[in-house]
Amino acid sequence: MRDKVTTLLDRYGHTYAGQAGIHLADRPSPLYQLLVLTTLLSARISADVAVAATKELLAAGYRTPAAMREATWQDRVDALGRGHYRRYDESTSTTLGKAADLLIDRWKGDLRRLREEAEGKVGRLKELLQEFPGIGPVGADIFLREVQAVWPEVAPYFDEKALESARRNGLPDRAEPLAELARTKDELPRLAAALIRASLES
Repeated sequence: MRDKVTTLLDRYGHTYAGQAGIHLADRPSPLYQLLVLTTLLSARISADVAVAATKELLAAGYRTPAAMREATWQDRVDALGRGHYRRYDESTSTTLGKAADLLIDRWKGDLRRLREEAEGKVGRLKELLQEFPGIGPVGADIFLREVQAVWPEVAPYFDEKALESARRNGLPDRAEPLAELARTKDELPRLAAALIRASLES
């Protein structure tokens, strides 16, 4: 089964954060950038477009909630448009502004404070993430699949979509046995992303 994991990782094993150029770490700015990416991936739009639009937002300097809040609504719309995120650009611009406000007002702009509030409980993390506008259960799953690289208490995190893909690929369909096939903890988010990407092609 390790051969199957290796094949999946070789073909699909790049995280969405990595694709967006986010150097994920347990620091406020990269965690916020992952939240932005998660918000864009949560809409009914292709992952590649969501990644491209995230890159444009980050290139425009909106790498922190303060910068996102200070940007005008039109500035955000323009950046999203450059990433071809046009179908949802206006509503998403509003959503990003409101999410930045919430993060600053409730958690002082630092998602690590949200993590502390969850007290190591993944279910509580998922609930708190869904308090951000634009992020529902699917969005919370996206964030947690990616953040397990830097928030160890989340790992191993494979949501139902990833586990269903594992089942179709002849791999264990429960998180713990699936995680045992990863060589390192760093492989866990890559494997989760690979399973999602493989499911999109099937």
